Amino acid sequence: MSEPCAAGAAAPVIRLMEGTSATLPFMREFFGNHGLAINLLPLEAEIPGSYWGPPEAGLTRHTLHVRPDTPLTSLLHEACHYLCMDAARREVLDKDAGGDVIEECAVCYLSVLVADLVPGYSRPRMLRDMDAWGYSFRLGCAAAWFEHDAEDARTWLVNQGWLPARVVRSA
Repeated sequence: MSEPCAAGAAAPVIRLMEGTSATLPFMREFFGNHGLAINLLPLEAEIPGSYWGPPEAGLTRHTLHVRPDTPLTSLLHEACHYLCMDAARREVLDKDAGGDVIEECAVCYLSVLVADLVPGYSRPRMLRDMDAWGYSFRLGCAAAWFEHDAEDARTWLVNQGWLPARVVRSA
């Protein structure tokens, strides 16, 4: 069971440059296996396809653009958008991943699951970073949403073939 929503100011989000030496290679291999390349840009570079602007990750067709100061939450979120969209949307992808509300929830859920696989990161840290990043949920925080209010997201991912019918939920 996850801890309840923490009160007070959230810690800053973890950025790509704060991960381990295995973080980026893992991400490149994991998402590359699904057709998404990760382009690491210099720290001062503009980020093509960034919906929110630097340092947030950007998507253009089959490439995710990041800088060393890109939050891991942003990298995972945008990469999971790519995974959740169909091939037709990927071909015209530039900045706005689109999708509906339930797909957005599924993207959030999948990014939390993937965070557990990333060297130097974790599911609990991703949930805290989602809160610090500015996500808001009916139950007050990402961990409470993930544990108690994300059945629609899980169902969407199961129906799309991303998850088996039984998924371990504990954060």
